[in-house]
Amino acid sequence: QVQLVESGGGLVQPGGSLRLSCAASGRTLRRYNWGWFRQTPGKEREFVAAIASVFGLTSYTDSVKGRFTISRDNAKNTVVLQMNSLKVEDTAVYYCAADPNTDSLGRSPARYDYWGQGTQVTVSS
Repeated sequence: QVQLVESGGGLVQPGGSLRLSCAASGRTLRRYNWGWFRQTPGKEREFVAAIASVFGLTSYTDSVKGRFTISRDNAKNTVVLQMNSLKVEDTAVYYCAADPNTDSLGRSPARYDYWGQGTQVTVSS
């Protein structure tokens, strides 16, 4: 059974940075695409960023471009979301997920088979 565990969330002031990590266990996921999503109360889960299984191709939602960076370490079965210049509107529960469909980078949560439990990110002064 595959398990994804996020870490690195917390409280940060506007303009600050956080580094989220997602570690996978139970199966090698180097052939999966990875994604980060976020969700606030009463809203649907929103795509944030994704990275392909090969060549390091990435995709970002417009609101985080230039501020967030997604990366992966296949040897360690981990994916990282570096978040800089954080804004109040980035406040959410952040989830990592793995997608077995490597033909393209998916933005829909339905594409992803495995999910972490989520980590809270709060941006507030």
